[in-house]
Formats: sequence, C-alpha cells, structure tokens
Amino acid sequence: MKRRTFMKNVALTTAAVAVGCNDVTAEKATVKPARKPNIIFILADDLGYAELGCYGQKKIKTPNIDRLCKAGMKFSDAYSGHAVCAPSRCTLMTGLHTGHSYVRGNLGTAYAGQLDLPLDTVTVAKLLKQVGYATACCGKWGLGGPGTDGVPWKQGFDEFFGYLDQWRAHTYYSPYLYHNEKQVPQKNGKELILHEKIKSPLKTEKSYFDRYGGNEYCTTGMIRTALNFINTNKEDPFFLYYATPIPHVSIQAPQKDYKEYKGKFNDKPYLGTKGYLPHPQPRAGYAAMVSHMDRNVGKIMDLVAELGLDDNTLIIFTSDNGPTFNGGSDSTFFESTPFRGLKCSLWEGGIRVPFIATWKGKIKAGSSSDLPVALWDMMPTFLDAIGETALIPEGIDGLSILPTLTGKGTQEIHDHLYWESGTTKAVRMGEWKGYSVVEKKTQQRRLYLFNLATDPKESKDVAEANPKVAAKIAKIMIEGRTDSPYFTMGKPSPAKAEWMKKARARAKRLKNGEKL
Repeated sequence: MKRRTFMKNVALTTAAVAVGCNDVTAEKATVKPARKPNIIFILADDLGYAELGCYGQKKIKTPNIDRLCKAGMKFSDAYSGHAVCAPSRCTLMTGLHTGHSYVRGNLGTAYAGQLDLPLDTVTVAKLLKQVGYATACCGKWGLGGPGTDGVPWKQGFDEFFGYLDQWRAHTYYSPYLYHNEKQVPQKNGKELILHEKIKSPLKTEKSYFDRYGGNEYCTTGMIRTALNFINTNKEDPFFLYYATPIPHVSIQAPQKDYKEYKGKFNDKPYLGTKGYLPHPQPRAGYAAMVSHMDRNVGKIMDLVAELGLDDNTLIIFTSDNGPTFNGGSDSTFFESTPFRGLKCSLWEGGIRVPFIATWKGKIKAGSSSDLPVALWDMMPTFLDAIGETALIPEGIDGLSILPTLTGKGTQEIHDHLYWESGTTKAVRMGEWKGYSVVEKKTQQRRLYLFNLATDPKESKDVAEANPKVAAKIAKIMIEGRTDSPYFTMGKPSPAKAEWMKKARARAKRLKNGEKL
C-alpha cells in the first residue's frame, strides 16, 4: 500500500488588542480566541438503516436519537466504510476507503485482536490532538489488540475504555474491559461460554439471566467514562468517539430494558450457536439493546445541553455497517433495511446506514440531504469544522461535507465511492451502483450494474443496456485501488499467514494470563 503524505504543523495564536480606560490610559489585554468546536462521533455496531424511529422503525423505540434527528440533518444516502467492523472503523480513522486502507477485513483472532494499525498511521485522533484537542474513545476499538502498536492510546486517544477486539465484544458481561493498557475487572465472574448451543430451551427465563448474564453490563463503564470525559473537558475542545458495541450480537440486555419488550413479539427461544449465546426471547432482547443504546445517546445529548455546549458541539450518529443475520437477530421481522443484503455484503443493505448530524445554530433543525457520504469523509469534515484544513492529509479519499451541513460554501462531490471485501468490489458513481463478484460456478468475475435512482433495491441488472457506464465503473475497480499484502483478492498471502502465526502465539500467552 502506498503511504500517504501528510501533516503540516499549525500553531494556535492569541490576539492582543488595546483598550482605553476612562480615556486616560490604554492597556493591552490578551483576548482568548474563540474556542474550537467539540466533536462527538457516535458509532453504533451493526445497526440497520431502518432500525431507528426517524428512519421508519415501528417496533423499536428510539426517542432520543429521533430527537437528535429533529434537531439536525438526516442523510438518506450515507454509507459505512465497509460491510464489517474493523475495516469500516479503519476508514473512519484514516480517511481512506478500503481500496487504499491498511485494514480491509476482519483479520484477527480472539484475545490477540484484529490486524493492528502501524504506529505511524495518521489518524483523525492524532490530528485533532495535534491542535490541542482532548481525545477519548469509549466502546469497541477493533484496530489492534494488546501488546501491539494499533491500540487506541498509541493512535491518538488520551483515554480509552472498552473492548479492544470484536471477539471479546460477543459478550456484554465480560470479566474485564480495558482502561487504556490496564484490564479493569467487571463484576461478572468468570468468562462466559461463548461457543455453546443448548439442546432445548432452559426451564425458566431467570435461568438464562443467571447463566449468561452478569452484574455489570459493559456499556455501564463506557457511558460513564464518556460522560466523565465531557465533564472534565467542558472548558476546552474535545473529541469523543463513542463506539457503542450495541446492537452487535450476542443478544444480551439488562433486565430492566428487556422488560419493556418482553412478550410483545411472539418470540421463540434462540438456542445459540458457535460464538453466540442463547436467549429466551431474542426479538425482545434485540429491541431492548437498541433502546438501551438510545438511552445512552440521550445521556450524552442531555449533558452537552446541560453544560451549555450544544451550540459549540458537532454531534454525528451513524453505524459501522448494515444489520446482521445471525446470533438470534431477526432483520426480516424488524424490517431493518429496505435494501438488498445485510451485514458482510456490499449490497446496499450491507453498507447504507443511518446518518444524523446536529450542531445547534449551525445545522438547520429538521433538514435532510441525499448527498452520498461515507465514513472516510469524517476526517476532512472534522478538520474543516475546526478550521484546520491545512492538516487534511494529501491523498486521502474523503471529502469535507461541512458545506452541506452548514449550508455555507460549495460542496465538493465524490466522483465515486469504492468498497472491496474479499473478492467482491462495489462502486457508487452518482445514481449508478456497480457490484463485481467472482461467480462460484464459472470462477469468472462479473460486473452487475444498477440505477439506484429507479432501482434502490438492486433488483435489475442494466449493465448490458449501459455499456459505457459499466466500462467506466469496471475501470475504477481496477485503477481506483492499490494492492494489499494482507488482503489479496483470494490469492495466497504470506504476510497474512505470518501475521496470524504471531497473533495466535500472542493470543495463547494472553489467554494464559501472561503479560506481553
């Protein structure tokens, strides 16, 4: 992968002005420059496009996020960075789409974590920290495990609390979470059995909570740390990345949240499977998780308003990819997306996500936009919002969407958006969507073309009727990316094999309680 060039040092200055005193004396007084805006970025995990009330959800209650939507701008054509966790988060941190980014898939293993970002990676947190921002990440990281350079405290965050990798995030009652490099014990006893499938439902509902629950739900510490961070830094500019693990399965919710939906959806017990825990009423449990997340978002909104920071705080809410299909979840029942496909696919359902932005006095309340926007646009948007465009790295794929948010200036439009996953590629170019896959029967690559303006569900391939458009997209899929040593489009990868060998050795040591 080609390294990007970047970083210009920008010094903050203060201005001094002369003021008169009773027309007799003049004194110089230092005037503090206007405070730069705070940024709060809230990333849900596997939340579907239509799983919020403001996006049409009827069964799950999300009053706080709906309130956020009413106060700001709702996007109809927003996209995640990828169809799964780690690569999507990498595009957020680096401003690079998955044709150029370092992490392009969920390469990794339990305990050791995912493929780790190199120490010299330019992240949005590092850039914001460079100009005086306090930075925190609370939730799920997924870009480097213990003992690696990819951990958040080496990637620009002053404070981290949560899960370092996605495997440990498969339980919401973990025996420990990380507060920076320290493991913080949670009141949950021993590690839960994550690879259990029971033969028949447990006798009582209480038995599920006794066996698979705990005393300290993981988001308790996450939201507490996030709120404390806001309070601590209320006088200075801050960047909070609240990466809630909800609603990623396993399905687990605090009992008080679960009771709100218990018995409402004609549920049948879920018996569990490899990596996912059983649940007595999985639909009710899933809805409870989303509503629990909504309440935590409300806590952030309320604190910002209480501190009088809402007119100087950009808040964005979105999801890392589309809704899931396993672990007892039921995206069909909840009508989680109106589009084709789910998580793990580059169809619209796997990558088109809800996206809401608010900034009191800057973003018009109740507004909407159909601008195509993706997670890799966040880095330049944040730097533009704080007046530090000189720090935007050369060669990134993102564009600032600040003109759209504020209604000021000219919005630059993407020529195209690009994704790749395994051997599959996707491109959005205006109203066109190209989807390229190696078909199993023929082992030949085929390009499908859809017009999203008339066919948002990608049901009719129009490649033959539009050969010039198809050819242009095919060219982008070849020339608009660089090769990766770890993600090789189905070809053997010695680098991947070597990394996995070291990761498994690291995981074994960590599982045995050794320090790296």
